[in-house]
Amino acid sequence: MRFIPLLPTALALLLTTACSQAQSESDNAAATEASSGKSKSKKKGKDKNVSLESRMIDAAVPGLRRVGSLDGVSESSGLAPGPQPDTYYSFGDNGNPPTLYQVDGTGRVTNEVSINAKNRDWESLSRDPQGTYFIGDCGNNVSDRRNLRILRVNPASPQQVGTIAFTYPDQSEFPPKKKERNFDCEASLWHDGKVWLFTKDQQERASNVYTVPDLPGTYTAQRITSLAIPGQVTDAALSPDGRQLVLLGRGELFILAGNSWADILKATPRRIDLAGTGQTEGVEFKTPQTLLISTEQGGLFEYTLPQ
Repeated sequence: MRFIPLLPTALALLLTTACSQAQSESDNAAATEASSGKSKSKKKGKDKNVSLESRMIDAAVPGLRRVGSLDGVSESSGLAPGPQPDTYYSFGDNGNPPTLYQVDGTGRVTNEVSINAKNRDWESLSRDPQGTYFIGDCGNNVSDRRNLRILRVNPASPQQVGTIAFTYPDQSEFPPKKKERNFDCEASLWHDGKVWLFTKDQQERASNVYTVPDLPGTYTAQRITSLAIPGQVTDAALSPDGRQLVLLGRGELFILAGNSWADILKATPRRIDLAGTGQTEGVEFKTPQTLLISTEQGGLFEYTLPQ
């Protein structure tokens, strides 16, 4: 039996009660203003409820605070540093345009870059030190895709797209049996000349780690290890000093620490509950101790890592 924490349930009930009360107060105020010839915009009522929800989430998870909204990015599914300080790139996943959205620290879209490639199921985004971005077009919910790839692109030349096509060395059925479906990858990062892939296990038992070269070509991914992650990994980020790997889950994250990359991959994951945030899909280090986290619903949060 899987233990279900009480905090998310209690928070959900508290949020429901508080938001219902806020809505009731908003409706009463609107009726009063309407009778006096005034009207109150829906946006103001929405902002009031979002603000209340944000305060409740902040109180429930120490170190977490809502900093903005990705209103211009539909179903945000990845985050990576942008070309200027305090800017970031994000995108929507399957069914959305093949567009990188440059946003500021509050989620406001400041630029859009159309990429010359189809968005089959974009799920992750990372960058190397030279400013080359790697888009993980390897979302694979039922583990039946045969066209997995990483797109290699420089936003300054979005028409020039390199393709890193790959297959998994240990997959022979498309799809495999349900209990063996661990070939969905929604998390990747660039490190030391390679793109590292972290799978999302539907059974929530382990995230398998693979690598492919960071140059265009067709490859069989190399399986490196398996991490004991009791959740579904949706994104990954490595700290600037290279000593902390963060694997984001749905409403949770896992921290693996070590003095070297090899040590990190052997570390015991530390779980952090992100109750109430929503479907967390993108994560990036903002500072050595602060994460920026995006949700598919458009929320944008900062989280200060515990010491």
